Amino acid sequence: MERKNFLKSLMIGAVSTSVLIDACKKDSASTTDTTTGTTTTTTGGASTSNGCVVAPDETEGPFPTKAPASYVRSDITDGRTGYKLTAKITVVNHNNNCNALSGLLVDIWHCDAEGNYSEYGGTSMQSTNYTAVHFLRGRQTTDSTGTVTFTSIFPGWYSGRATHIHVHIYTASGTSLKVTQIAFPEGTGTALAAVNGYTKGMTGYTYNKNDGVFSDDTAGIEIATVTGNVTAGFALSINLSVSV
Repeated sequence: MERKNFLKSLMIGAVSTSVLIDACKKDSASTTDTTTGTTTTTTGGASTSNGCVVAPDETEGPFPTKAPASYVRSDITDGRTGYKLTAKITVVNHNNNCNALSGLLVDIWHCDAEGNYSEYGGTSMQSTNYTAVHFLRGRQTTDSTGTVTFTSIFPGWYSGRATHIHVHIYTASGTSLKVTQIAFPEGTGTALAAVNGYTKGMTGYTYNKNDGVFSDDTAGIEIATVTGNVTAGFALSINLSVSV
């Protein structure tokens, strides 16, 4: 769903779950391997037989970081508890043989284990008021391999959305290059199944094929590779291709 439609939905007074669903609209096939409880899930990223596919544009959603330059940090946990997640995002250039892009600014943000975002709340969209805290938000600059690394927790979920991470990529001078989202592999043996929605469980969960953002990603471009387990933590990796 385009951002303009999200804003429109706000204007007409849609509330709570319906707003969140509409605000964050678009499964993809994924395969899984399980070895002694360790999750190894494939697909994702920008690599294809043709080189790389530009990551889809997605909405920032209703909870973007308000002052992203204030949160230049690799560890974005900021006191939130959950299963450790190390996220490696590599940005490549679709217009230059999928070569790595260094020096780009990459912001990420996501909800906590209970499905709440920092910097927002006290409204029909999120009842828990976290307006004064800034957990699970951060900015890093891509290195010579085009990669940024964040330490976080495995995101929870909220009604109407599959588990996801938001990403905004800028040039070094701050020009927006890409707003997109990262999806998680699903099914037996996946990290998603291992986490099992934390205390919430998975009853009522929206899977990628029904998610307003990811349902049209039939190629699995937005689905990351996620390995690990609940004891050692999880490692996420994905290539995101942009055109510069």
